[in-house]
Amino acid sequence: MRMLRKTMMIAAALLAPSALRAADTPKPLFASDAPLHITIQSAMFRSSGVARSNSLVDGTLTVDGAPPIPIKLGLRGITRKESDVCQFPPLRVEFPARPPEDSLFAGQKKLKLVTHCQSREGFQQYLLLEYATYKMMNLVTPLSFRDRLVSVDYAGADGRSTVARFGFFLEDTDDVAKRNGMRQAKMPARIGAGQLDPSGAGRQAAFEYMIGNLDWSSIAGPAGAACCHNVKLVGAAGAQSGLVPLPYDYDFSGLVDAPYATPPAGINVPNVRVRKWRGFCRTNAEAQAAIADLLSHRDAILAVYDTVPELTPATKAKATAYLGGFFAIAASPDAMAKLMATCIN
Repeated sequence: MRMLRKTMMIAAALLAPSALRAADTPKPLFASDAPLHITIQSAMFRSSGVARSNSLVDGTLTVDGAPPIPIKLGLRGITRKESDVCQFPPLRVEFPARPPEDSLFAGQKKLKLVTHCQSREGFQQYLLLEYATYKMMNLVTPLSFRDRLVSVDYAGADGRSTVARFGFFLEDTDDVAKRNGMRQAKMPARIGAGQLDPSGAGRQAAFEYMIGNLDWSSIAGPAGAACCHNVKLVGAAGAQSGLVPLPYDYDFSGLVDAPYATPPAGINVPNVRVRKWRGFCRTNAEAQAAIADLLSHRDAILAVYDTVPELTPATKAKATAYLGGFFAIAASPDAMAKLMATCIN
């Protein structure tokens, strides 16, 4: 734990203040990139992992030096919720009472906490890569989820620590929408590609291609669920078109390359490291502009890894090389022409 705190302090010193647009003012938890140390105590936590329950479980959340905040905890996710995949699945953190106004959690009602999944050390690297991926999207648009790295002591009901690992909180969709003057859109199971904002759709497809993520849909949800899959839609109040897709959940990307990640059914690639263009033909022009924008941010994108505590040199080198493959395509007119020709009608 001492090493985690030391590296967190180094990361806080390295991280420059995020360049936020004038209207892009997040709530206190996401107003800084400096890593936090917190303790979450609940009967949910065991030395072997997390007790499986379909109900919310009481707990407390404590930031160093502050009074504990009452919370309720639940399991979340799809693949990572399965016990044979993650012994420590992602958590839903709800605040039954309004957190104090002087707390970093002021204004929060519910949050996603991405956890380490497995105790093996390599899984910390996958989590840190996914955390960094959100930071990359923040570089190119305020219409993106902010995240906050936390070093978490998970304690059982008796107060004894069961495990200490990195995790990260993900900004609530309503808050992303609100700070951009929009609302989260509630849509049916399937929508048309023409209902998406062209620039937003092009940017999302470009970013997903850069990180090698195929596990998403901006126009349809999983069977029996509303739109979309690993994408939230935001737009003007009551809007049915001009909707901006906000991507999230990057553990199935080739950039993160989690050991449980496999290509989605119906997408013919041998493994998640193989990129496949999934942009819509109607937004080819916007996608090309977005790819050019990502290329212009190349140095800043790669520099994100320098701010991530305990990311190993081997992990950084592998991820940097993978992104290099994208930037090579982005810089080649011939490669770009071939890529756009594979768009989805």
